[in-house]
Amino acid sequence: MELNIKIIGYVRNDFEMAERDQADSIMRSVSTIEVLEEFADGLYKIENYRELNILFYFDRSQDYDLQTTTRSGDFRGVFACCSPRRPSPVGLTRVVLLERKSNILKVTGIDALNNTPVIDIKPIISPE
Repeated sequence: MELNIKIIGYVRNDFEMAERDQADSIMRSVSTIEVLEEFADGLYKIENYRELNILFYFDRSQDYDLQTTTRSGDFRGVFACCSPRRPSPVGLTRVVLLERKSNILKVTGIDALNNTPVIDIKPIISPE
């Protein structure tokens, strides 16, 4: 089986290196997601949603641990935590969309470093 995953954009913020206790600071800050021009039409009406799921690639994560100690000191399996050291280095973050200007989304809540590749964006759709 072949996986066909495309990079559709990149996270832009001031956080260049992963530090153990940095995730909360990143999530509280304002970041942008720069969607590549070839995918910009896919953002049509995205501003109708307040929250989005952002899937990204942990491009700086090396190897993985099936069990790890979390920031809170709890020992868990990798699938029961948010560690970037995963067998498939895919991250998922729920963000608040603050603004859209053309192919740029201004968001809060993302826990990805500057230049992290974004692989998909999905709106949070509330059940009616």
